[in-house]
Amino acid sequence: MKKIFIAPSILSANFAKLGQEVQEVLLAGSDIIHFDVMDNHYVPNLTFGPMVLKSLREYKITAPIDVHLMIQPVDSIIPSFAKAGANFITFHPETSDNIKNTLSLIKSFGCKSGLAINPGTSLSILDEFMDQIDIILLMSVAPGFSNQKFISSTLNKIYHVRKKIDRCNSNILLEVDGGININNIIEVVSLGVDIVVMGSFIFQSKDYKKTISIIKNKLNVLHI
Repeated sequence: MKKIFIAPSILSANFAKLGQEVQEVLLAGSDIIHFDVMDNHYVPNLTFGPMVLKSLREYKITAPIDVHLMIQPVDSIIPSFAKAGANFITFHPETSDNIKNTLSLIKSFGCKSGLAINPGTSLSILDEFMDQIDIILLMSVAPGFSNQKFISSTLNKIYHVRKKIDRCNSNILLEVDGGININNIIEVVSLGVDIVVMGSFIFQSKDYKKTISIIKNKLNVLHI
């Protein structure tokens, strides 16, 4: 059975006790911790920087950390996140002056590299870079804020990106972020998604273990 990775986004966590919350969602069965990094320039919100990631590593968080950079320009911040302990770093094509160079920069630090695609961005941007990326992150909401409604047209994009990956016989991971909950996760995952980012649905629940167990049980029952 295909492994589906659950990646809680700390954008929805309680920052007064961030280390504890991250530890708890991992103990509850999460696989990856997702970092939504925003600069109040490329997107209209401001979140956190490399020191927050470093502090989690110092708190003995050893799980993979997936950094989604919504920052422009992007290259200057990549070394800091890589050195702080990022495992995956994705960025938006629009934020780079030279996408190939940015992908190479990420890889030079030993991190997996990826491209993040906004709802309004054409999938054709991926074609030139399929042999250089490890992750494709499809945004199923407009980037910038948590707790938004899933954009249904993303389902068609998931289908087509999965086809692109399969045609390349590639190990690229397909990730989706935004508005995913227990009511739509099956529809999303059944199209070939590997990593599901879930923020408010997990962090706003009263019992992380119960919530993540419900997610996994639903996926297991349908043999996805």
